[in-house]
Amino acid sequence: MGSTFDAEYYRRYYDSAATRVHQASEIAHLCAAVTAFAAWWKIPITSVLDVGAGVGLWRDWFAKHRPRVAYRSTEISKHACEAYGHERRDISKWRAKEQFDLVVCQGVLPYLDDDACARALENIAAMSAGLLYLEAITKRDMRDVIDNDRTDVRVYPRTGTFYKSCLKPHFVQVGAGLWCRRDGPALFYELESAGR
Repeated sequence: MGSTFDAEYYRRYYDSAATRVHQASEIAHLCAAVTAFAAWWKIPITSVLDVGAGVGLWRDWFAKHRPRVAYRSTEISKHACEAYGHERRDISKWRAKEQFDLVVCQGVLPYLDDDACARALENIAAMSAGLLYLEAITKRDMRDVIDNDRTDVRVYPRTGTFYKSCLKPHFVQVGAGLWCRRDGPALFYELESAGR
């Protein structure tokens, strides 16, 4: 799959103002929100793993706002690794030995078939010590939410139930794309989460 993510892919979905999926300013808001929620729940973020880091927008934000955080970024795209300095890794086959306070996986999983996606989620769970920020478009999103000019729809359309069933053994859903390890460092009020 990595050969799909060539220079042209990055020009279209990251460089072009007309077709980019997210601007740096939007990701900056997201990073600020995720870290603010972590602070609210008293989850320290000293280490981050960014799976499928793209052009490195999360990395850039952390370098500017949280320079002491140990940051590790991976990508399957040879182009992105060479252009943006990520480690070349396939999340469906790779698992780091260490765990991270925050794992970011934005827009990666829909490119994987069901088996590879389930393996990727197992690897992500094993590497997560606290929070996971997950963005993965679903069949419903493809029908009702996304902008087809700004979203690569050459993905495996699957239901949100598929993702939730893979995540449920390991994580509690806390909303807005955030999940926390079931045995993680935070306790949630009943209405903050989908329950332990």
